[in-house]
Amino acid sequence: MSAVDTPTLLLLGNPNSGKTLLFNRLTGLRQKVANFPGVTVELATGSSSELGLDLVDFPGIYSLNPLTRDEEVAVQSLQKHLQSSKVRGVVCVLDVTRLERSLFLALQLRQECTRTNRPILFVLNMMDQIIAHKVQVNTKILQAGLGAPVVEVSAKTRKGFQDLNESLTKLASHDSQAAPALSGDTNHLKALAKDLANKAGLKGDLLLRSQYRIDRVALSSFWGLVIFCFTMIFLFQAIFSWSAPLMDGVESIVMSLAELVVPLFGKGVTADFVRDAIFGGFGSFLVFAPQIFVLTLIIGFLEDSGYLARAALICHRPLSFFGLSGKSFVPLLTGHACAIPAIFSSRNIESPKKRLLTMITVPLMSCSARLPVYGLLIAALIPAHTYLGGLVGLQGLSFFALYLFGIVTALVVSGVLKGTLLKKTSDAPFILELPPYRLPNLLAILRKSWDRSLTFVTQAGPTIFVVAVVIWALGYFPNNGELDQSYLASIGQWIEPVFKPLGLDWKFGVAILMSFLAREVFVGTLGTMLGIAGADEDFHGLAEQLHASGLTLASGLALLVFYAIAMQCVATLAVLRKELGSWKIPSLLFVSYSLLAYLAAFSVYTIVNWLAL
Repeated sequence: MSAVDTPTLLLLGNPNSGKTLLFNRLTGLRQKVANFPGVTVELATGSSSELGLDLVDFPGIYSLNPLTRDEEVAVQSLQKHLQSSKVRGVVCVLDVTRLERSLFLALQLRQECTRTNRPILFVLNMMDQIIAHKVQVNTKILQAGLGAPVVEVSAKTRKGFQDLNESLTKLASHDSQAAPALSGDTNHLKALAKDLANKAGLKGDLLLRSQYRIDRVALSSFWGLVIFCFTMIFLFQAIFSWSAPLMDGVESIVMSLAELVVPLFGKGVTADFVRDAIFGGFGSFLVFAPQIFVLTLIIGFLEDSGYLARAALICHRPLSFFGLSGKSFVPLLTGHACAIPAIFSSRNIESPKKRLLTMITVPLMSCSARLPVYGLLIAALIPAHTYLGGLVGLQGLSFFALYLFGIVTALVVSGVLKGTLLKKTSDAPFILELPPYRLPNLLAILRKSWDRSLTFVTQAGPTIFVVAVVIWALGYFPNNGELDQSYLASIGQWIEPVFKPLGLDWKFGVAILMSFLAREVFVGTLGTMLGIAGADEDFHGLAEQLHASGLTLASGLALLVFYAIAMQCVATLAVLRKELGSWKIPSLLFVSYSLLAYLAAFSVYTIVNWLAL
């Protein structure tokens, strides 16, 4: 059967119903699984070679009456897909732990399938939790009430997959019949969903009692705040502490390879290029990939456990003071990994005003592209002292301070805009669903973290490599490695007056200028230039070279503050333009944040020098 003739099934369900995990199991694709509405925005398509069919995974929705942009995208796409001859049927995933809510969407989908003459299959997911709590559900009653087949499965444990595969094969064939007609408006369907859930043996949402017991502590005014603060401190401390051994390992591998490979080229231009551009420039960038892995690992755990939504609720009151909402917390936290998915996830914020403020402030979060810059400067400037038996380190606390600085800056900017330029922008109330607490799938999180790290390297790597080669060529010629007499030195000395007030020489000016392509380019550029300057020395880590270059504490802190604020990501600007529909706001942000970054850096440089006197 050709790809064109491959039958297609549409996979729909509520957020947090385990739909995407089920999709992963069936297709083998590594999709993002998150316990917060709005994280999955785009449709995903995968093929099951075992079943010989394609599956389309839709964003999680609550009903066919869209309230958010995610639901609007999903409903419009559903109606479009149902017109295709390739689509043989619909698979609706029901969360057995929250059956009443799932059944409302199920009944709406059944109506839509009847209208378009498509069969439908209902998958009763999370049966492992039903068994664990010794509760029974009457599948026969559900099947009779829904007028379509119902299959019991657990996407987590793969229980029931044999029956599921048989049902999916039948659904994709021409043997399945469309569901009988079902009449009734929204209120009627809600009442029918409640009655059907009660008859099936589940009165109310399962697990709510145990969830409430945990939430009495996790959401209390005192202990909730304490848990939240410790969680955030742990997150930022772990980014440096946990990744340090991995970073040391990557650096050792890069340096060992350099010592083995460079001598093979003898002496001359080729050897200098391999040492300075490849190992000194691109190799320095690779050292910081483990920090992205650790950051994604912890955020993934918070998402999948259900705590991220609680953190959003805890943050709603303080965030609302600055014009944001509790739902802004997820894009802001996601922005610590990458601003692009963070901006997309702000689509789930119903309020136009709060959504705009969230998108404007997301670039101030310390994204993973800043991690190489932070890691390099902190390693060069801050001693590796530890406290409490090694649990807390001075370098880790410095990381936390930088992240906190970015967050505070974002709140201040949002608060100012709230009361000035965006004072009259329309608003909407804050509504948030709290997903049940669940034990995350460690293997899925590890895979996601590995994929995110690999994506970061593969996407940023080519740019870093090209920049490193260009910087090397400009710094090597025309005098074969005499950096002070190179083309690069001429460019750097021309822009040096701009950065001299920060105590930075032309080398740092060039690195900053090049990093406007992408922040992480700073590391590769500096690594290439310092490699050329120290060509006759033994191989050393970039942090050691930077420390030996004479960078002062005042200038180093000024650099950190500059990179914490400056808008140096072309991709983020492009995404903002796409979401906002014009270049006006992205252009204003680029200019405003660059000026603010420079003024803040100059202030820090001046204050630190004054305190040192």
